[in-house]
Amino acid sequence: MGAQLRVYKRRIRSVSATKKITKAMEMIAASRVVKAQRKVAASTPYAQELTRAVTAVGTGSNTKHPLTTEAENPARAAVLLLTSDRGLAGAFNSNAIKAAEQLTERLEREGKQVDTYIVGRRGVAHYNFRERKIAESWSGFTDEPTYADAKKVAAPLIEAIEKETAEGGVDELHIVFTEFVSMMTQTALDARLLPLRLEEVAEEVHPKGEILPLYDFEPSAEDVLDALLPRYVESRIYNALLQSAASKHAATRRAMKSATDNAGELINTLSRLANAARQAEITQEISEIVGGASALADATAGSDR
Repeated sequence: MGAQLRVYKRRIRSVSATKKITKAMEMIAASRVVKAQRKVAASTPYAQELTRAVTAVGTGSNTKHPLTTEAENPARAAVLLLTSDRGLAGAFNSNAIKAAEQLTERLEREGKQVDTYIVGRRGVAHYNFRERKIAESWSGFTDEPTYADAKKVAAPLIEAIEKETAEGGVDELHIVFTEFVSMMTQTALDARLLPLRLEEVAEEVHPKGEILPLYDFEPSAEDVLDALLPRYVESRIYNALLQSAASKHAATRRAMKSATDNAGELINTLSRLANAARQAEITQEISEIVGGASALADATAGSDR
């Protein structure tokens, strides 16, 4: 019985140490998600205004440009998947990877060849384990992305969209990331960055009934679109990176809180079992003492006779 009590005490110490770690990770994630939320709120207006400017140029001119003009027979598409470098975030990475795989299947059913670009070690490890081809990957900055990181990711994608498909270019650019809705809700979704669907974007950035301004483009609308293309892609990728980072921290906080609560329940259960084992040990010792005393008394009485 004593051996069983020692096992319970050892397990309680082990679970208590784990609980301290998960509680610390929960607090760290909670502080990081607040900072990430602020960055998302700061970057969103810029991305929206840039999208508004691109929409104005696209709808106000007849210029054919990769930013606004769809290919007649699109044959190739690029998919950018945003995951994290670390785990311990519940279903955060698996949901994003699942959304990317569903998007890839849909594009392939449409007869398009898909080039996959991945941000985050978790996504890279998933694709490498299944021996799937990755066009290019990045890692090391998913917890706190900067605009420089977004530019680094956007550079090969912009280069691919500007090339002809025969030369290895792509006709479409899609992104899969996790949108931060609230501390409790994060949704994996996919969006097409290029070419822009001007009608849909115009409805999003311009409320119904709003009178659109008239623009003059100098030196030309094409030159304006050439200048806006990298800025648009970079800003959208940067905003998606920030959304993904905030979602990851929120998912980590929720997962670590669940782990801390489970550890507390397990400690309570083990404590009850340890108390029961100690009580049984004490009861057994008392029984042995009483039994020994009775046997000694019987032996003494027998010798007196």
